Amino acid sequence: MDEIGSLEVRWVQGFTNKSIEFVDNKTLCYTCGSHICFLNLETKKQSVLRSPGRGIGVLTANGNNKTFAFSEEKLSPSIFVYDFPELQLMNELKGTAQLDYTSLTLSDDGPYLGCCSSLPDHTITVWNWENAEPICTQPQAGQNVISLVFNPLNWLQLCALGTTSLTVWAIEKSASFHVLKPSVIELPATDGSFVETLVPTSHTVRDKLPYFGLEMPPSAISGLKGDKAESILTKLCTKARLTPAAICWTATSELYVGCAEGFLLLVDPESLSVSVLFNPTTVDAIPVLRQSNFQGLTLNKNGLIVVGKNSAVHCLQIKATQIDVTQTWELERPVTTVMYSPDYETLLLSSNTGQIYMLNPTQSDKIVKVLDVLSGNFVAAALSHIDNNICVSVRDSGELQLWSPDGICIGSLSLQAELTSLACCPIAKYAAVGTASGNVLFIDLNKQQQPRLVHQVHLYHIPVDHLQFDQEGHYLLTVVPGPILSLSTQCIRDCEQVKVLAVCTGHKGKRHDGSLLTVLSLPARDLPDCVDLHGCLSTHILKVSRYKVDHPLKSCVLGVSEIFAFCHKKKSLLRFQLPQDTDGLSSQQVVQLKPEQEVRGHPLGPASPVLSPHQLWLASVGVDGLLRIRETASMERYIELQCHSCRLGGVRSVSFSADSQTLLTAGCRDGSLVCTDLRIKGVDSGKVNEAKKYSQSVDHFCKNIFNAENPVLIALPEWRQGSPAGTEKTEKNEVSGEEETVDVTEQDDNYNSLLSVPLSHPTWLERRREAVIKEENEQYSETKKYLRKTVKELRDTIQEMMRENETLPDIERLEQQKFNLDVEEQRRLEDMVQQEVTRVRNEVEWEILAKCYLRDVLKREFWDSMKVKGKAVKAFHSEHEVKNYPLKERTEKEMADLRRVQNMRTFEIAACTSSLKKSSNTTSAKKEEKGEEGHEADTAAVTGSFSAQLGYSNPWIYDQFSLQTTEQRIAQTVLLQDVIYRIKTAFNADFEAVHRQKVQELNRVKDRNRHIRKILLELDMNEDLWEPSLTVSEQPEKLLTVDDSEIKAEKYLTPEQKKEEERKKLEEQKRAAAKGDNVRDRALDDMMDGVLEVKKEDILRMEIPPPEFVLTKPDIHWSEEEKKVYKEYEKKTNDLSEEKEKYKKSMETEIKKLQASTRDATERFDETLTKLFEKKVKCEMAIYQEELKITYLVYTVLIEDEMRCRELELKLKLEKTLAYKDEIGEEVKRHEEEIELFHETYDSIVAEDKVLDKEFRKEFFDVPSHMVDQLYKLFKRRPRVQKMRTQTDNNSNPFKDQRLCGSLAPDALGKILKAMEELDAPENIPEGLNPSIWERFCLVKVKALTLAEMHAFLQKRRDEDTAAQQEIKNLSDGLERLHKDKNLFLTDIMVQVLLKQGQVEMSTTDLTADYTDAVLHHRSVVEDLNRTIRTLGEQKIASMVECKDFRKGIIQLQWEHRMMGMQIKDLNNKARDIQMLRLSEEQQDYLNKTDRDSRVSKQVSILEKTIAFQEKTHLQNVQHRIKKIEQLNKQAAMKAEKNAIVEEQLPNMQVTVAERRHIYEAIASEENQAAKTEEHYREIVQRKNLEDFARQLAEDLAFLWAEVDRLRMKNFPSLDQLKHN
Repeated sequence: MDEIGSLEVRWVQGFTNKSIEFVDNKTLCYTCGSHICFLNLETKKQSVLRSPGRGIGVLTANGNNKTFAFSEEKLSPSIFVYDFPELQLMNELKGTAQLDYTSLTLSDDGPYLGCCSSLPDHTITVWNWENAEPICTQPQAGQNVISLVFNPLNWLQLCALGTTSLTVWAIEKSASFHVLKPSVIELPATDGSFVETLVPTSHTVRDKLPYFGLEMPPSAISGLKGDKAESILTKLCTKARLTPAAICWTATSELYVGCAEGFLLLVDPESLSVSVLFNPTTVDAIPVLRQSNFQGLTLNKNGLIVVGKNSAVHCLQIKATQIDVTQTWELERPVTTVMYSPDYETLLLSSNTGQIYMLNPTQSDKIVKVLDVLSGNFVAAALSHIDNNICVSVRDSGELQLWSPDGICIGSLSLQAELTSLACCPIAKYAAVGTASGNVLFIDLNKQQQPRLVHQVHLYHIPVDHLQFDQEGHYLLTVVPGPILSLSTQCIRDCEQVKVLAVCTGHKGKRHDGSLLTVLSLPARDLPDCVDLHGCLSTHILKVSRYKVDHPLKSCVLGVSEIFAFCHKKKSLLRFQLPQDTDGLSSQQVVQLKPEQEVRGHPLGPASPVLSPHQLWLASVGVDGLLRIRETASMERYIELQCHSCRLGGVRSVSFSADSQTLLTAGCRDGSLVCTDLRIKGVDSGKVNEAKKYSQSVDHFCKNIFNAENPVLIALPEWRQGSPAGTEKTEKNEVSGEEETVDVTEQDDNYNSLLSVPLSHPTWLERRREAVIKEENEQYSETKKYLRKTVKELRDTIQEMMRENETLPDIERLEQQKFNLDVEEQRRLEDMVQQEVTRVRNEVEWEILAKCYLRDVLKREFWDSMKVKGKAVKAFHSEHEVKNYPLKERTEKEMADLRRVQNMRTFEIAACTSSLKKSSNTTSAKKEEKGEEGHEADTAAVTGSFSAQLGYSNPWIYDQFSLQTTEQRIAQTVLLQDVIYRIKTAFNADFEAVHRQKVQELNRVKDRNRHIRKILLELDMNEDLWEPSLTVSEQPEKLLTVDDSEIKAEKYLTPEQKKEEERKKLEEQKRAAAKGDNVRDRALDDMMDGVLEVKKEDILRMEIPPPEFVLTKPDIHWSEEEKKVYKEYEKKTNDLSEEKEKYKKSMETEIKKLQASTRDATERFDETLTKLFEKKVKCEMAIYQEELKITYLVYTVLIEDEMRCRELELKLKLEKTLAYKDEIGEEVKRHEEEIELFHETYDSIVAEDKVLDKEFRKEFFDVPSHMVDQLYKLFKRRPRVQKMRTQTDNNSNPFKDQRLCGSLAPDALGKILKAMEELDAPENIPEGLNPSIWERFCLVKVKALTLAEMHAFLQKRRDEDTAAQQEIKNLSDGLERLHKDKNLFLTDIMVQVLLKQGQVEMSTTDLTADYTDAVLHHRSVVEDLNRTIRTLGEQKIASMVECKDFRKGIIQLQWEHRMMGMQIKDLNNKARDIQMLRLSEEQQDYLNKTDRDSRVSKQVSILEKTIAFQEKTHLQNVQHRIKKIEQLNKQAAMKAEKNAIVEEQLPNMQVTVAERRHIYEAIASEENQAAKTEEHYREIVQRKNLEDFARQLAEDLAFLWAEVDRLRMKNFPSLDQLKHN
């Protein structure tokens, strides 16, 4: 790169509130983009330092040492240390950080710097920045660290503030060796209480294990080991703590900690104790501090300065734990940072909105604002070409600011809107600002201190992305997000044209493709004549040229007959030459352009090029944050400057000044504004004069225009909502902007359609169109009125014709479409409706498809995958219900595991057969008998379940007492699961049989009911029949099918389905017509009068017609023959009535028989279901027993695995501790050797010191006597740490007293060496003494403190070694205890024993028996003991019977005597009660109690609670009854629908049945009559035999009763004899 000049930063503005520090007593520094700004609080002057690296990460400063340090933003960043005010680089620290640093801090005591890196190492490092050497490092220690602070009194203490933790790091040193040791501060809980960490205690060895096994720590339960186990344990066993937000060191090396929850704590780093100074949750908390969250803390001599989330600053005086607010200052904005200057004279306050305040509490309480630049990101910035390089900037928060050439904010205006773009007019003092709502605001800048809004126009419904004036201010061009990627203008003064270049997308939908260039030629004069009524430029004056490039472009700038563009794909800058002759080309013809020159552009794109006003320099900026200046003639050479941060989006915009000597850049997200000066050197310096001459010529040309335009601008009133439109200039701008939008964006039809849709707030173009339409309506109102009248008459005529058409015959009637005059409108409406229908149909289809997919997934997962579906069987006459066991098909893995376990058990049983045979031969006969008697009980006791009794046992199941290993327990679990599966399968088989039985019973009940209905129909009776059916739980597959009756909406049929329905209806009609016109059936009915033979069932319908003479003659005129005929008629009538009654009774009996049969069958089924339920209960018991055993086995396996994890964890800890002990031991040995060597040196120095004290004059024999006396005095004045006195001063620094106190100085060696260096300084040499003699005198140094420090360090390492040894011992003891507990756990097996009721031989006090102290005996022992007890009991009972018989008479006499005595006493009591009325205890209690109201209220409250409970229960019962009624109503509705369907089908079925019955009875009537007669005869004979048999049985029974009475009287004793005896 050839250097053609340089770029110098003139000023930088912006405030990000990332960090603000003091670099001396009167100067503060803060970051601004890639620069550091320095502000003098007295003079208000600012200076800038640009980062030597890439960006600025973290900043820190130390005002006492006048140094500051910062990190850069790049991979493997460095830390730069500078001094102030020289701003010289002291050192560059290259650490191990890979990405970034999160915090930096500088110490007050020496050249030490602490830093913390981010991911992935999280390393805390302490540097000696003078030597650029790290003195100690601790990796993986800075997770979530946001701030590091050195102790001002002791640089050996470093506090790390994290997002959720607080850690104090102690730097331990021995000579030149340093090491970091952490001390984690345990903060209180969120309620302010102090709680200990919930670390589980280690278990102890015990003779008996707990009932549920050993208790393992969470690390063993989780199965993790090492550091993961530690972190898991910490998270699980720690309660929620306070969140530290701010820290501050005190003068006694303690810490004030402010928490986000509003607590203020005091921490002692030495003892790690924490005390709560302020708790906002207490009642007596200070109200002004209760809402504060202590975001900032700083210490002064009078107390503690605190700031919170409100705008108040408080000074607190803290005595012990008592807090008093001594002073309060109120600010206009909330304060986030507070700090004191190094001399503790100035208090600095800063807010996150960009304000910095200063306060000097010792002089006054007035708060002075020293900086007000606001915070936030700059959207755009531009240099005004009229007013001496005044800078204008806008922020995304809606703030417009004006900056002087020196970078001072001279004015601002809050626009209360989200701003997106900015452009300064070159011919008047105003700026155009675009907003996110589509408005363009015009700001008057004549009064720089008070800019004002003079006009506003709403152009779009979307944000205004870019604004640009042409060079002479003829047009203001606007760009919105869409097809235009970049826009540039060029004003050709000679041709009076303004050319506009737009980079557009080449294809629709490709928003990032900029391969199409469009050049518009606009007139610069007579603009009002070129605009039509709608506000658009006329097409005849608009010239359009289109060009296409090979590679897509991101941005471009238009020069004189050339184009400069940036290609993001190639990362290069291109220059294109425009063709000169384009008059013969049409506007639609596209010309291919080839680049004339291509140079390397920005390393990170995209980038934007900008031409200087005199067209000789090309500036480019990009997301890499670089600003590059090139010559347009040759773009190879360039000047480069890193203006903004690459990580924060680079540069958003760049602007040239009128003389092309100054550039202004705005960062994308770094919140900075950078003004730079261009310095051209060498041969190219002549172009600077050209730029100045061009600027002067432009100023001269625009002066007249400015004089004409600016007074109009000044005269405009300040804009208010609803004010009239502005000047002609703004109208011209509006016209030009709209024209550009309409003509250039015509490439995207969809986008234009979006713009054309009117929204709630119409744009300027829409208002113009509305005004034009309104004007046309007013102009042609009469014509429109006449046309409307004509149309109305025509419509009435057509409607009349349509009504007349409806009355015409079909052959003369016209179709409806013939009257449609506007066919196109009808088609358009039909198409619109069809599109909407298609859209809705597609949405519905997609919704249906989604639901179908969900249905299929659920069905496949929970229905199809089930081998046995879950269903139930309900009883007929109760709510009893039995459910089966839903089962899935066993997987291949489960079956493989089962086969593997069975094969393993087969081999084990085969191997144990021989030993079992030998043991069986030696069994005694007595044991055989007992074994045979209690075999069943022993089996149940050993297996621990009823599965064997139910017949579902597995022959491969282990004995409970033989489960010793984990493999056996796992195998037992598999076998028990197989037993459970067998039990469920067997029960499901029985369940299916019962379910089929119920289905059969339902079919039988339906048949009987069908017969009963037939009989009821014959008897002409109406009776409700009980007809049960299967419920949904009994037929779950019904849930997967949808009946048409369940769908309430009208079914939609496609045209194909409609045709199919019509075809089916036609076939049904044809079938019915053919059936209705059957000639054979009609002839048979006519011949037989509809009946082939009179059936018996028709007796009820039979009626004997009376003779004719009965109706025609009175009975006195009847003849004998007629009377005889009438008597026969009466006889027949009586006979027929008797037959009818007999038939009715037989039918009623038949109904009762059928109903009884139904009832008996359903009751028998209910009994069967009850038996199935009992079996289900037994199966449930067996399953629960097996599952309980499985649970015990799984729990045992888990406990064993946890013990194994715990053992591995303890071993790992032991190995780490041993390695740590070895390391500590080696370190101790090394330091002991160093101390021995140093001790030898120290002893020799002490000896020399004693000899020197004795023979001081002999040592300096070659020195004059007066010099020796001075040297001896200096020798005696050597400082002693113990003798350093405390010095006091009136300085306001709270740390100064402590710094001067040697007894409190932790770095005593540093203090003594510093004092010795001051005494050994050359200025302390006595006059006339040779420097060589002075150097020999200075060799005598005191190293006692160094030795003591080394001894202290060694002692700490020895203590650590001792602690490691103790930890090793504890871990070894823990392993030993764990092994013992493990052996005890494996030998003490938990078994499941089934006990009958009454066989528990121990007392149970609780509801659940505790069997921890129970003893398990064999049943024979208990039975022998019970047998003995029974024998003794029988003997005792016999003795008691004898005593009872002897004492019976005596007891009876005693009872009678006692009864008479009690009667006497009762009578006496009654007499006494009558004589003396006595009050009951309740009545006495009622009279004695004074507090009757409380008792009454208590009774009332009890009654109220009782009433409330009864009401609640009543409401619940009512709701339950309502739900039940609703269910019954639904069932009744369903039954009614089914009955309606059946009733519709019943007539056809009755006709069919009647026809078939007639035919059948006609064929077999004789046979049926004979069979019935024979059956009737058999019934009569059987009835007679039964009556004879019953009569005989009655006689026998009477005889037997008589015999029984005789025998009873014979054996019954006489009462007279009893009395006589």
